[in-house]
Amino acid sequence: MSPQNQALRLLSTFIVTLLILPSLALADTVPTIHSGDTAWMITATAFVLMMLIPGLALFYGGLVRKENVLAIYAQSFATSCIICVLWVVVGYTLVFSEGNLFTGGLSNLFLKNVKIDSINSAAGTIPETVYVMFQMTFAAITPALMLGSIADRIKFSSMIVMVATWSIVVYCPIAHWLWGPNGFLGSVGVFGFGPVLDYADGLVVHVSSGLSALVAVIVMGKRKPLGKSDSAPYNLVYSLIGAALLWVGWTGFNAGSAVSAGNNAGMAMLVSYVAATAALAWMAMEWKSKGKPSIVGIISGSVAGLVAITPASGLVGLQGALIIGLAVGIVCFIGCTTIKEKFGYDDSLDAFGVHGIGGALGSILTGVFVVKDINSTNHIGGLLEGNTKALYAQLAGTGIVVVYTFVAAFILFKIIDKVMGLRVSEEVELNGLDEHLHGNKV
Repeated sequence: MSPQNQALRLLSTFIVTLLILPSLALADTVPTIHSGDTAWMITATAFVLMMLIPGLALFYGGLVRKENVLAIYAQSFATSCIICVLWVVVGYTLVFSEGNLFTGGLSNLFLKNVKIDSINSAAGTIPETVYVMFQMTFAAITPALMLGSIADRIKFSSMIVMVATWSIVVYCPIAHWLWGPNGFLGSVGVFGFGPVLDYADGLVVHVSSGLSALVAVIVMGKRKPLGKSDSAPYNLVYSLIGAALLWVGWTGFNAGSAVSAGNNAGMAMLVSYVAATAALAWMAMEWKSKGKPSIVGIISGSVAGLVAITPASGLVGLQGALIIGLAVGIVCFIGCTTIKEKFGYDDSLDAFGVHGIGGALGSILTGVFVVKDINSTNHIGGLLEGNTKALYAQLAGTGIVVVYTFVAAFILFKIIDKVMGLRVSEEVELNGLDEHLHGNKV
């Protein structure tokens, strides 16, 4: 080959390389839509929605008295409708758009800039529209959990205002702190201990709703006394069906938080099911103290286990899940019986006892049992792997969420109570909410 031809060949190779390398680099850095991940996340979204309607509605509806069954169904369904609208208008942007340490910005107001082919940086390889919907279901079930504490005595109009304002004032900031861009708990961390771990909404959903449930009880006071037969649960079969739907739906809740159909989803699902040891622990405690295990105790224990494993799912192994389940079954049983009786607060359906206490305990124990090789997000191990800072971070993060939730919810509920009143009249409360508030009865 002549020197001229060799020079031309080298030059052409150089030019082709210049053209190809940028595209190769771009392919490595720009995520593309993955159909398998997308299909799984659409399914997970439907699972989480099923947890609220009909899951939570049936679970709560079977536990209230007959005259309030339709009211709790109406509260659950209306909450879904309210948050579906509120989330796309302002909720999503306050949590997941670029902002500051404490709140998101307004760049995605009314889902501006969310296009058919856009991908949120936190969403991996699924369309941002699917991620919006997945997170919407989390935002919807959270205030509905809180309403269980005041199921027999809240005005429907006040409930609507409470759900909407609480979601903006309490839920959105906490969600941004833990999951949003540069959130001060999840990204920056606290007091030099490192980031606070919350894999699938332990602090964001369960601690915030559970503690707010306690605040609502404090602000509204106890129910009017009824005879034992008048206050009996309407239908425990409904509650059992609801608890079963919650358990199935929790597959989407925890495994869906992997935002892909991969190894993390499988581990999150495995440990979530194993945490049902909480039901066995609760059952044993009740058997020992009351002489027989009740169906309410068994299903409450199973929900407590799922609550506690939520922040740790995708982060802990089998042993950690078993211990978390056993611990929360015992602690939540004590919280819903001994502690509740000692302090005298009237948490109608034990929203605080299960979600507040269970969520806080699960968040703290995450710092003990998180496994470095399982934690694919930042490869942080826990106390059992010699990292005491992980436990300190969880303690600090849980404390911050507890304090903020209590103060913000108390001020908010007091304002609503002052302006429009939270509670129905004594006559309505004694006769039941269904016919008075909704014109229907069962």
